[in-house]
Amino acid sequence: MRTVQCAFTAGIAILALCGPPVFAAGSQTVSSDEASFMAENDAAMTRMMDGMSVKPTGDVDRDFVAMMVPHHQGAIDMAQAELRYGHNEQLRRIAQEIVVEQQQEIVAMRLALGQPLPPPASTPDQQQGPASSPAVHLHPSPHQGMQMRMPNSAPNSTQKEP
Repeated sequence: MRTVQCAFTAGIAILALCGPPVFAAGSQTVSSDEASFMAENDAAMTRMMDGMSVKPTGDVDRDFVAMMVPHHQGAIDMAQAELRYGHNEQLRRIAQEIVVEQQQEIVAMRLALGQPLPPPASTPDQQQGPASSPAVHLHPSPHQGMQMRMPNSAPNSTQKEP
């Protein structure tokens, strides 16, 4: 697992050293919204990568959740930046779905381990940005059908299900 994380981090570093982002190659000016969007995404990526750098505890399940929660939070942070600065309605709806789905998955993972739940966050339709609208599911979710089913008993319970 550490090898995969190191390889991923090395790949990001190589991309950063390759020069300016592709979108900057054809334009000399960057709007203040775009600059803010890129700064927020850079901060989100940094927080995510730092958060995913966990010291192994010997408990695979806890280590998995310790890495996945910041990964999912990074997706939420990036989607919220899209909602603040993006204009494409289709992408804004996708970003809204990402926020909701990733929050649900964080809750499911924490519940599976009996960990405390995160504080409530704003819903995607509470995000500021042009033409905020409620999420409409026009496209299948990449996580559709992958929702965790939680047993009725507490984690590590010795109760047997019927």
